[in-house]
Amino acid sequence: MDVALIALVVLWWALIVYAALGGADFGAGVWDLFAVGQLAKRQHGLINHALGPVWEANHVWLIFLIVGLFNVFPSAFYALSIALFFPFTIVLVGIVLRGAAFVYRYYALDESGLFARAWSRVFSASSVLTPFFLGVSAAGVASGMLIASDGVPRATYLAGMLSPFAITIGAMAVALCATLAAVYLVVEARDTVRDEALTESYRTKALIAGAITAVLGALGLLLSISEAPIIWQGMLTRSLPIVIATMIIGLATAIALYRRYYRLARILIIAETAFLLGSWGLSQYPYIIPPRYTIANSANDPTVITILLIGIVCGLVILLPSLYYLFSVFKLPYPIPGLRRSEQVKQTQERKSNEMIHH
Repeated sequence: MDVALIALVVLWWALIVYAALGGADFGAGVWDLFAVGQLAKRQHGLINHALGPVWEANHVWLIFLIVGLFNVFPSAFYALSIALFFPFTIVLVGIVLRGAAFVYRYYALDESGLFARAWSRVFSASSVLTPFFLGVSAAGVASGMLIASDGVPRATYLAGMLSPFAITIGAMAVALCATLAAVYLVVEARDTVRDEALTESYRTKALIAGAITAVLGALGLLLSISEAPIIWQGMLTRSLPIVIATMIIGLATAIALYRRYYRLARILIIAETAFLLGSWGLSQYPYIIPPRYTIANSANDPTVITILLIGIVCGLVILLPSLYYLFSVFKLPYPIPGLRRSEQVKQTQERKSNEMIHH
């Protein structure tokens, strides 16, 4: 079996995991921007609690993806680094600013002061710009226009990054992140915080963001006919069943949210993300960067790839249990910002009674 293809599948799974986990972190920043009104303080508190222990850990999958791409497909990595220098630079700045802003606003002495509010805006703005330009980068790869006819990466190809197709895919990336975050926060609000008002608020947000994602996805498909013909033809010949399954899962996610099956909705939105990215990868096969860089002509020596795969297996043996322990420890009930102590005590007593009845 081709070790390069195996490595590509592993890297694509890393991309899916980063989208499902890191994407939700960006989406939380999007919702933080719209946290206004009577629930604003509790929304900020919920987002802080949800992101606090895990936002930095989720970037391990991005590092995993970059290092893997560099070692498995070095020539494609070189081409992407040049052709996507502009959007990748914005993404890098956005990730750094977002992390710094989250910490500064999280530990601000006065949550309503100018310092905290300024960094909250930086946190939200970078949470929007980063997934947008990641989506723009994906559209650039799918377009097949990143490499000139002489084989040289087009570092100045900015027009393609401002095309309707690129803007649509960038906006869809933001909407997908917002949908992921809203669905996750619905579960957090109901199971961890036990706040009915927050639960209903994020349920509505999840339904709206999911609908926007679906509309943008359909528009992206239509634009790909002319803007990304290789992807369009690959979808028709190889991944059409996956695309249809993605649409069905998206509809099932909306139904689960509407019927208030929140844990099921969380599973379904992760599956939808996996199928969405999987359909892109299958449509693009066998290209890494259409139309010149394929799996065969851009792969490293098989021995190098084999050693890397062994290292990945050893690393995952340590990483996966550690991440599971991190998530399980920090996803525990906590006091809700903005509630009086009497309400918190009453809520704790009700929770204990419910747990006793359940047992």
